[in-house]
Amino acid sequence: MDDLVRRKRGCLLGAFLGDALAMPVHWYYDRGALERDYGRVTDLVAPKSPHADSILWRSSYTAPNAKGEILHDQAPYWGRRGVHYHQFLAAGENTVNMQLARELLDSLRACGGYDRADYLRRYLEFMTTPGKHRDTYLEECHRNFFTKYARGKKLEDCGGEDIHIGGLAHVPVLAAWYADDETAALAAVREQVRVTHRGELVESAARDLTKMLIAILNGAPVRESIEKFGPGWVGRKKLETWSARPDEEVVGAVLSPACYLKDAFPASLFLAWKYADDLESALVANTNLGGDNCHRGIVVGALVGAGGAEVPPRWTESLSGAAMLA
Repeated sequence: MDDLVRRKRGCLLGAFLGDALAMPVHWYYDRGALERDYGRVTDLVAPKSPHADSILWRSSYTAPNAKGEILHDQAPYWGRRGVHYHQFLAAGENTVNMQLARELLDSLRACGGYDRADYLRRYLEFMTTPGKHRDTYLEECHRNFFTKYARGKKLEDCGGEDIHIGGLAHVPVLAAWYADDETAALAAVREQVRVTHRGELVESAARDLTKMLIAILNGAPVRESIEKFGPGWVGRKKLETWSARPDEEVVGAVLSPACYLKDAFPASLFLAWKYADDLESALVANTNLGGDNCHRGIVVGALVGAGGAEVPPRWTESLSGAAMLA
């Protein structure tokens, strides 16, 4: 297999596996509860109910009209305690943002490159078709998007300000597609991220992640690429210092395990840097740290996977839709 092709596949598999491995313990902040409910997660498993740290009972979404209806049969679970965010997903399945990444990949293949209008059409159909995603929780970015759409905004104008790491979920797909054209990759990433996430913070993180991935896909070492394009988020000295400490201290005491980019992106870069040659260790460590481990896992998995680290065959065999990532 050609080295670039192998790295592209590693990038994609790493991203999708990072999400799927973390899915059952997504948004566990009590690590004692995570360990009690799942032990140490090392394989793709199904979510269990109830979710000890679920705060879905505090979330709400009411579509302004039928055009904004995206919860469908999941709506009755909102506002209830203990509900697992991904309760109906099977072991090896991806959360909705990575299900949408598959839609993006299908769009790229059908159009021969990035076409925002085609992706928006697919996004609209995917989110408004009952039973399409089976994911109970939909992030604020999707709720805000469809609230605007239901109120008459054009699809291309429904993205809103957002500072969450979920905005980086589709970057690996576009970086892998445009691995030999950084300019095209950066342009496509900017357009795609702005579909649901706008603002300088998320755009700068997406830009820096794209540059890291393009460099790694073309043979640059993972650590060297993070050090070159990541100083605005975390420098080499901190990475070296943090790597001497337990992961749960770094992502917990130093950096929040939550979804906000200012901590979540540096945490992802730290884990990718520390475990640059070992995808399994990188994703197992990320998963068991809890918090927004799904979206961190996408970034960590893409970076380490693009570097050529071995992908555990047992994971690939268990990942839903793995064949389409070849």
